[in-house]
Amino acid sequence: MTIEIDTSPPIPALPRVADKTSINIRYALIAPYVSAHLFWDSKKGELVYEIEEPVLTDEERKILDRIEEGMSELINVNVVLEKTEQALIDYLDKTVRLLISEINLKVSEAFYKKMFYYLYRDFVGFNEIEPLIRDYFIEDIECNGMNIPLYIVHRVYRNMKTNIKFRDIEKLASFVEKLAQRCGKYISYASPILDGSLSDGSRVNATYTKDITSKGPTFTIRKFTKVPWTPIQLIASGTISPEMLAYFWILIQYKANILITGSTASGKTTLLNAVSFFIPPEGRVVSIEDTRELNIPRENWLPSVTRTGIGIRGVGEIDLFRLLKNSFRQNPDYVIVGEVRGAEASVLFQGMASGHASLSTLHADSVDTVIKRLETPPINLSPTLVNTLDIVAVITHAIVKKESARRLREIVEIINVSSNGIATTNTPFVWNPQNDRFYFKKESKALEKIRRKYGLSEQQLANEFNLRTKLIYELYKRKVFEYYDVQKIINEYYKNPTAVLQKFGVIGGGKEGQRN
Repeated sequence: MTIEIDTSPPIPALPRVADKTSINIRYALIAPYVSAHLFWDSKKGELVYEIEEPVLTDEERKILDRIEEGMSELINVNVVLEKTEQALIDYLDKTVRLLISEINLKVSEAFYKKMFYYLYRDFVGFNEIEPLIRDYFIEDIECNGMNIPLYIVHRVYRNMKTNIKFRDIEKLASFVEKLAQRCGKYISYASPILDGSLSDGSRVNATYTKDITSKGPTFTIRKFTKVPWTPIQLIASGTISPEMLAYFWILIQYKANILITGSTASGKTTLLNAVSFFIPPEGRVVSIEDTRELNIPRENWLPSVTRTGIGIRGVGEIDLFRLLKNSFRQNPDYVIVGEVRGAEASVLFQGMASGHASLSTLHADSVDTVIKRLETPPINLSPTLVNTLDIVAVITHAIVKKESARRLREIVEIINVSSNGIATTNTPFVWNPQNDRFYFKKESKALEKIRRKYGLSEQQLANEFNLRTKLIYELYKRKVFEYYDVQKIINEYYKNPTAVLQKFGVIGGGKEGQRN
């Protein structure tokens, strides 16, 4: 009998509700075996996330343990992981049935199916957290140690406690070792901190001993989004306004240098990826990251990722500095750096000064902090190089209507940075937390700079800004959220703006799109 496991069931449309006490939702994660159950726990007074897996009796659990012990000697995990999904399931099925026959066990087909799920989960997947890994809506998975429930960050309902808990310190340590192995790294008492990425790009940070974290080994997994958020989706989530996106679109087209800043997990990379949709289709893009997070919808894109060295001396290490230095020899029109932290910033800003449009992120919560970080160790940029930066976009975590949210707090234009590090700025866009609305003013030094550089009139650029704002808003109204649909429309706009504007009713058939 063929075993079937669907690890990618349909993604449901989840309701956004003001009253969390009314939530009671189930959706499949690994069909037909596992579901997520999200509901309000009145005893705990909180929204909880429970994994519902096949229930095993004590006798069935003993049989499963015996099979797993035998399987650990038969299966080469590395060989297994190289197979396709169905080939992997077939290989596992064949091996399990062979083992059952050899040890002369009598297993009903119903129990076999339940047992097979757990074998798949523990040998091929990520043990207890495999369902969490498979949940499209989960952004972060957090384990704070032994005997503590795992927490997750959900795209729709944000922070929730789960019913998953590691009760055995050796089992938890073994799982952290497995994470390290899947990252292609090593963790031990001598080297107790792990920072790596899984094959799908998800970021992993873990600790191994009680010497580092008193509650035992810990781990945090920030899941990689295979399909990135589009600019239109960011409008739907309230993160950004159509005017802000139209502004970014013009700046990116005319090769402005943009730095996106904010605190940890504020949405910097999500915004960076979203505005990358506006890069002209013919533009060559080179990206450099520590851990693969960017996913840009284009063919003419060369993604690069750093590599850690081997041993104490770090033999074979390829760092951001070296990758970035090499990237400028690859004739890029746009350079994207996932995050700047050190010496690589000087190379990036020298590239800006030589005319390469650059986009990047930085940990900072204000423009003043950005300037200080750029001009002090370990970055140490001169004010002259800092002046090549055109825009700083500050994104933030916010509480909106008692819910956690992300908002683009302000877009600040860098007019000049003096020799003593004082910046003269202009802020054309701000978010007002009191009414959760975005405001903008017509005066823009960055657009004025573009007008002078490219010989455009004020009316031409103002008209272009208005048309793109209306087009973006129309896409939002029509719920054009799909990754490839959005990119196709933007690419078509570069080739024939009038046709696109007419198609979406922004202008009538007798008018011309402003593209002089």
